[in-house]
Amino acid sequence: QVQLVESGGGLVQAGGSLRLSCAASGRIFSNFAMGWFRQAPGKEREFVTSIARSGGSTAYADSVQGRFTISRANAKNTVYLQMNNLKPEDTAVYYCAADRAAVGGKEASRWDYWGQGTQVTVSS
Repeated sequence: QVQLVESGGGLVQAGGSLRLSCAASGRIFSNFAMGWFRQAPGKEREFVTSIARSGGSTAYADSVQGRFTISRANAKNTVYLQMNNLKPEDTAVYYCAADRAAVGGKEASRWDYWGQGTQVTVSS
């Protein structure tokens, strides 16, 4: 089992920034690809970004490319999501996820472990 705990969400004005963190415990962190998904009210959970086990490969949804950056610190068992130039449409609950594969995919069903989520609200 892997336990994931997100933090760093909150309320921010459009154009602002937030940094989310996800602390992992229970298994060897570097054995998992890590990712972030989000879910807005009334919508399906959608892929935001992922990072490979080694940190050498990342992927982003088109909607966040150039604004969001994922990174990981394997020594701290933590993955981060730096979100800049936030827009009202970024408002959602953000979930951290872990995948036993070397590189996680964009389908939520493929991911093995999930955090409880953290709310991000962007006001216009």
